[in-house]
Amino acid sequence: MRAPEMGETAVKLEGVWVNFNGAVILEDVNLTIEAGRYVGILGPNGAGKSTLLKAILGLIRPQRGRVRVFGEPPEKLRHHGDVVGYLPQRPLGNPRFPVTVLDVVLMGRYGRIGLLKRPRREDRDMARRRLEDLGISHLADRLIGDLSGGEQQRVFIARALNVEPRLLVLDEPMVSLDACVQDDIFELVNTLREKLNLTVLIVSHDIGAVARHMDDVVCINRRIHVHQPPPIGRLGLESTFGCAVEYLFHGEIPHRVVKTHDD
Repeated sequence: MRAPEMGETAVKLEGVWVNFNGAVILEDVNLTIEAGRYVGILGPNGAGKSTLLKAILGLIRPQRGRVRVFGEPPEKLRHHGDVVGYLPQRPLGNPRFPVTVLDVVLMGRYGRIGLLKRPRREDRDMARRRLEDLGISHLADRLIGDLSGGEQQRVFIARALNVEPRLLVLDEPMVSLDACVQDDIFELVNTLREKLNLTVLIVSHDIGAVARHMDDVVCINRRIHVHQPPPIGRLGLESTFGCAVEYLFHGEIPHRVVKTHDD
């Protein structure tokens, strides 16, 4: 994977509108993300976070506006199979399906080798390297359904990386994971971003973790309210989440966002 060029744009949205069943999901979204950045996307439920990712991935087409990924329409890049790695919210329809960890990671190569072709030796070697990168090479022959939630998420990230992408997109990868596991994965993804010359977009509900780990924060609620490096100001959070909020800091305990209240 080549290193990002100085000032190269990874993702650019210009005046993007997305409607669904008569409702506006994204409203005049303008967003530019430089290559090599580690970007957290925040917003309340129903704010359009997943829709934003799908527009970037070319899985939906906006009614208005333009989307470019490394200067190309995303639907064009989908046919290349080696530009974007994607981890959706539900990465495996049936978590008890009897498939090994190595086979799950190999699924990331199908865009390169074709669905009806058998993986080559170099494909298996690449899959094993991705498992090593995620610290789970010892799980290669285990069934995916027998793993813990944190182990499964590492497997799915390895699968997304097995595309050998330039852009890694993770849609709420930390759901149902405890705080320590979340922090470990945030840090690991950042290490891999630097090692593999990636641009990374992560949707998360954990404002504290995003503020600690990310280069940039995008706050969205139909439209972009904030796009800046952390920390995020109170007014930006309130305009995004639609209610009065505040940070609570208690030593090493991650801060939370809550409604303001009187003593």
